[in-house]
Amino acid sequence: MKKILLALILIITSTSCFAVIDREKITIKEAVEIASKNNLDIQASRMNLQIAENNIKSANSLQNPSIGAQFEMGKAGKGNPQQIGVMQTIELGKRGPRKDLAKANKELTKRDIEYLENDLRMDVREAYTNLLAKKAVLTTRIQQEEILKGMLDFAKQKHSKNNRHSIDVLQAQLEINQVTTEVNSAKYDVKTALYEFNKVINCPDGFYDTIADNFTSEYRPLSMPKPTAQMPNFDEISNQAMNNRFDIKIALQQIEVAEKELLVELRKKVPDFELIGGYSYQSRGMSDDGTFKNGAFVGVNFINIPLFYTHKPEIKNAKLRLEQAHLNYASVENKAENDLKKAYEKFLTAQINLNYYNETLLASSEELIKESRKRYKEGKIDLTTLITMEESYRMIIIAHTYALADYYNAWNYFIREVNNENFKVTEETEEV
Repeated sequence: MKKILLALILIITSTSCFAVIDREKITIKEAVEIASKNNLDIQASRMNLQIAENNIKSANSLQNPSIGAQFEMGKAGKGNPQQIGVMQTIELGKRGPRKDLAKANKELTKRDIEYLENDLRMDVREAYTNLLAKKAVLTTRIQQEEILKGMLDFAKQKHSKNNRHSIDVLQAQLEINQVTTEVNSAKYDVKTALYEFNKVINCPDGFYDTIADNFTSEYRPLSMPKPTAQMPNFDEISNQAMNNRFDIKIALQQIEVAEKELLVELRKKVPDFELIGGYSYQSRGMSDDGTFKNGAFVGVNFINIPLFYTHKPEIKNAKLRLEQAHLNYASVENKAENDLKKAYEKFLTAQINLNYYNETLLASSEELIKESRKRYKEGKIDLTTLITMEESYRMIIIAHTYALADYYNAWNYFIREVNNENFKVTEETEEV
């Protein structure tokens, strides 16, 4: 009993809090556009491109020069020049590979962002569909509640001459109470789905809601096939999808990055050289003949000669990372094939289920419930039988709603795996 009271309090308080939020109603297309443009996570990830661009400039930079001076003091300076000069380290064969590695990492960053953006669009579509499904279920339960209230009024009128509550009246009231709890639960489900929808959009400047309240009013899904459309065979889809998948492109780019990293490590074995040049002079007091002398000096030093340390550990690690990248690519490709098969079969099953509801269950159940309501009013069946039929009909309508949601989500899942939002089942795009 305490749990029931607590649940009612939560529903009442959440309803009051929920009502004050200003919601902007948007289409599924607008939801995708808003999220793609304003999602905070995507905005943060796009900054990685600027970081990658800066890394290219950093990798291509020259070594900074050094300025030094050498002064001989006392007798040691007699006849020796004083020097002020500049030293510049020149890298041999290192800047180019570093820059190429930075460019490869930038391309990898682009692939990662494309993957995240595609995932976001799919998440928005699924969240929109789920919210719409919860709204449709709520609508169905409210409609059923109104029908039961009508049955209750009819039962009261039918037995008003007896001046007492009949079993029909009590039973109708009990069923209404049951459906009312289902309505309250459905309202909570809608609120939860609404917050999940806005969590996916993750936009700081608004709170959004679907423009439609079910799958038949004002809802325009993004391009997708009719439930009766014939899907191509799996091999045809697989050949097209494997070339488009972002995870495979990322795995390929990781191989290129690993190759560039190996080259960078190998080039570390190449010595660099240092150019030295500057101004040289002898003061009158320090020169042998007592006159001021001046001139210049130049020199070359080879540095970073791999004599004691040859960078073998770094090179071995780079080779291992390259081998890992190749293994990862093979793994990603294998998993992608299986994920694609799973998505393909899921969509075909969702098609079959939805068509069964559309072609068989809905029509027969609607005909049956109409006849049952008519027979009850004519006194040919009792209320217990009608309530049983109403419950069955309500379950079929709700199940059909979820079958619709499964169909839309199965398509979203399929194009997520295909990585092509414009995938066409036939040459002419078929819209639901």
